Amino acid sequence: MKSTGAREAFGVSFEFFPPKSDEMEAQLWDTVEKLVSWNPDFVSVTYGAGGSTKAPTIEAVRRLIHETPLATAAHLTCVDASREEVRAVVDEYRATGVRRIVALRGDPTGGIGTAYAPHPEGYSDTADLVRALVEFGDFDISVSAYPEKHPESPDLSADIETLRRKADAGADRALTQFFFDNDIFERYLEKVAAAGITIPVVPGIMPIQNLTQLKRFARRCGSSVPSFLDDRFEGYDDKPEERAEIAADIAAEQIEDLMGRGIRDFHIYTMNRAPLVSAVLERLGRRRMEEKAGAAA
Repeated sequence: MKSTGAREAFGVSFEFFPPKSDEMEAQLWDTVEKLVSWNPDFVSVTYGAGGSTKAPTIEAVRRLIHETPLATAAHLTCVDASREEVRAVVDEYRATGVRRIVALRGDPTGGIGTAYAPHPEGYSDTADLVRALVEFGDFDISVSAYPEKHPESPDLSADIETLRRKADAGADRALTQFFFDNDIFERYLEKVAAAGITIPVVPGIMPIQNLTQLKRFARRCGSSVPSFLDDRFEGYDDKPEERAEIAADIAAEQIEDLMGRGIRDFHIYTMNRAPLVSAVLERLGRRRMEEKAGAAA
């Protein structure tokens, strides 16, 4: 695929997850080192339900804020936590230097597909959490959005109403679950606008590291995987280099098509791996910071 030529015509943010082992920690920081030169608008670090990754999330966020130039958002969930416990995490985030938060309800304690029950002394849902964050202080707040609806929502209209409540509570933007059919996303944006929601809805882009694993994950989170992806990867199971090229092409083509529909900001799920993300951005003609510095010299 050739570069689109739309240099610097779009914004990008990256999502990382906290490491759970020494090996994963080394991989995370290698990824950060390789992606920092793409000059993202911000990066985010995920947070396990009920604070299950609290310590590694806070440490990763601390290092990103104090050891890199990256604007860093910390994820925060309210499932299985009291208001006091959530406030303690927010205070710890603030002391670490966090000024951006991705506010999420979190998956039910029993896992996706089980019934969600708010903590008796906690926040009822994400909108409730967002209102509290607005009261706590001057945070930039992102929330989630689901172009194919959240698995627990009865229908898309109910799901969009949930997004409207989060926006009304004070969210600054919504970051979507990954999707591969841009027509679905465009129809979703039309319905979001019709509901009176005016915050930016930023598409989540998932470069495909492993199609089989992606399908399993997509089934859990309610995202569809179009059959054309099987066609694109057919015959490349034993050709990792060619498979990676195809994966980069697919993600770059999706972003290019979305730019053609007027979208200018994209949230990329990195899976803590840099090569594929870099290949996508190279295809889109985005320049690294050192390249921009060289051009200006």
